Amino acid sequence: MKFGIVASAAALVFAFASVASAQDAAPAGNAQTGQKIFLSDGCWECHGSVGQGGAVTGPRLAATALPYAAFVQQLRVPQNAMPPYETTILSDADAANIYAFLKSLPAAQAAKDIPLLNN
Repeated sequence: MKFGIVASAAALVFAFASVASAQDAAPAGNAQTGQKIFLSDGCWECHGSVGQGGAVTGPRLAATALPYAAFVQQLRVPQNAMPPYETTILSDADAANIYAFLKSLPAAQAAKDIPLLNN
């Protein structure tokens, strides 16, 4: 079981790295529209309502450093348990809007900067 997870993680990193090597030309998107699509299409169910991710669901996406091309690659031909979002389900314009929404979110705070965690 562990080998399968490690192999899947390695494949995901390789896929993102190869896509990320291409120039990241993210089309202009609308963050407000992207938020609506993110919530209405169910992305929030795994990634949280503000892209915070979860321990056993989808990864954190807020303020993503993932290049646009890698983001679209994961949408269209996902790794692991994520369902594919082909262009017939999620248009390229909608993908750009979701990406703009995720990029507009604040980055996670470091644990040392959260008072409750330092008591």
